[in-house]
Parts: sequence; structure tokens; C-alpha cells
Amino acid sequence: MLAEIFGVDGVIVLIVVVVLLFGGAAIPKLARNLGSAKNEFEKGMGEGKKASAIGMSPAADTPAAAATPEPTPAAAPVADESTSGS
Repeated sequence: MLAEIFGVDGVIVLIVVVVLLFGGAAIPKLARNLGSAKNEFEKGMGEGKKASAIGMSPAADTPAAAATPEPTPAAAPVADESTSGS
């Protein structure tokens, strides 16, 4: 995939730069962290799809309609009797 974008020479240069910046010992940790982040992202996406499929909000365990409160009606303006024109 990267070879299609950058070419073989670009991929080799990219690998050399990453090794120089992070060092040889840090690369396995970096790859492990990227893998676990990818797994967590996919897990979250699956939970969101599952929640939306059953009509629930992904952020809460309640149905989406019940999660939004009813709007309260605004109070009607009251005329001040001291400023009325009499």
C-alpha cells in the first residue's frame, strides 16, 4: 500500500527516518500501541453501530427519544400596569 503511494525508494527512506527518530527499541512499542488503538477504535465503532441498530443513542444506554428532554414552554410576557397608558 505505501509502495503504491511513495514508491519503493520512498518507503525505504521512511523506514530509515522512523528508525533514526524513535530508535530500534521504541518501534515495537509504537507498533503495539498503534495496534491496540486500532482495536479500541474498531470496538467503539461496532458498539455505535450496534446501538444505532436497536434505536439507542451510542452515548447512553437509553433510547434516543428518551435521552432528549422535553422543551419547557417559555413564560408569556406580563404587561407592567405602572407603565400602561392611563
